Amino acid sequence: MNRRARAAETETALKQAAKRVFTRRGYLNTKITDIATEAGRAAGSFYNHFTSKEELLTALLTDMLAEGDREVAEDPAHSADFTDRAAVRWHVAAYWRFYRAHLPEMIALRQAAMVNAEFDRRLRQIMAADQEQIRDHLAHVPVLPGDPELVISAMYSLLDQFAWTWLAAGGDGSGRTLSDDEAIDLLTDVLYRGIAGSGTANSPT
Repeated sequence: MNRRARAAETETALKQAAKRVFTRRGYLNTKITDIATEAGRAAGSFYNHFTSKEELLTALLTDMLAEGDREVAEDPAHSADFTDRAAVRWHVAAYWRFYRAHLPEMIALRQAAMVNAEFDRRLRQIMAADQEQIRDHLAHVPVLPGDPELVISAMYSLLDQFAWTWLAAGGDGSGRTLSDDEAIDLLTDVLYRGIAGSGTANSPT
């Protein structure tokens, strides 16, 4: 194995180890030495790939977003027409599944942003650039409830906080449970009716 391949293998090992340690200990309680030990590497090798725990977390986010983009491109059921409830539901379901599949990383991102203002700024920039991809979906809607950028911000704020409450925080404190389908359908209806209204040709009867 050449040097480049070994370096790539070590970087992957550190990323995978970080996910496991974040799951067990939480992001804030995880030390760089914990990640290196979990990966079976010397602590010093961490700094050959990442300057900090925050940089590793940013790399994980970049990988996650790229994975999500590939899934969108490969799914024939994807539609950009947000006047169609099924198209809105597809995106809500994709977001919900993404959040659930990457729950340790999503929790870590929020924790890191709470304690590091610079990381919070960079995270918001990355997410804003990724969310901008939804702008063309809104172009199908004849009349939006507001400025497209604010509509996109409202959409993702709702999705993120609702997913955090029910997938990360254990619910709203009422003691009730919520299935994935219930959550997805509720979010779909709120977003669909708010964006496209309830009287379009493709709305359910």
